[in-house]
Amino acid sequence: MSAPYNMMEMMICAAARLLEDGRTVAVGTGAPCAAAMLAQKTHAPNLMIAFEAGGLAPRLSRMPISVGDSCTFYQADCAASMAEMMTTCARGMIDYAFLGGAQIDQYGNLNSTSVGDYNKPKVRFPGSGGANDFASLCWRTMIMTVHNRSRFVEKVEFLTSPGYLGGPGEREEAGLPPNTGPYKIITDLAILGYGEKSRRMRLESLHPGVSVDKVRENTGFALEIPEKVALTPEPTAEALRVLREQVDPQRLVIGK
Repeated sequence: MSAPYNMMEMMICAAARLLEDGRTVAVGTGAPCAAAMLAQKTHAPNLMIAFEAGGLAPRLSRMPISVGDSCTFYQADCAASMAEMMTTCARGMIDYAFLGGAQIDQYGNLNSTSVGDYNKPKVRFPGSGGANDFASLCWRTMIMTVHNRSRFVEKVEFLTSPGYLGGPGEREEAGLPPNTGPYKIITDLAILGYGEKSRRMRLESLHPGVSVDKVRENTGFALEIPEKVALTPEPTAEALRVLREQVDPQRLVIGK
């Protein structure tokens, strides 16, 4: 039996397990950074973490508060610029990118710009930053988000970061690198992936206590659902200890 945990800790631990040793991952601040740090401090000591502002493989002593936080450059293998970071992605040197967004559709397209009419939006969000570059150029895009119908929509109202666009082959037709695109979505309900041929979102595993019906109810489009759906492993006691004591002791991300 795992120690008690909250859903943010569940998401971070589940995301960390997806990052293999020796890989490269571009992250922002918050939960994606916590997942990368946890992976590095447990099963993936040679995971290289990269930040949009130019810090490549820093020795993170604490949780950064922004992608340009001084700790993202501390003892980094390379203290570069944003231009150099994006060039590194364009050269095919970043395996994973972690993104978020206000809306995501069945093909993994993300909206982090606005909801409603663009010129008079209901809500205006921060926008792309480097998210479009990451989604366009890194090999595999992972998303961490809360799972509800306002986020999982039939069609994003603004395309900030490309997924598989309108379906199979459309990324390549748009000039994006072949064999790139959305990979996994880690939510507070489940882990989802994409159909190899359809490129549509597909349910892969349910978190403990979550049903297929609950995932359906909180998704604004029809998911691909296999006959047998796996159960997401609970966080181990050791992973929770490292997360709480070494990654986020101030509980900036995981909460009180």
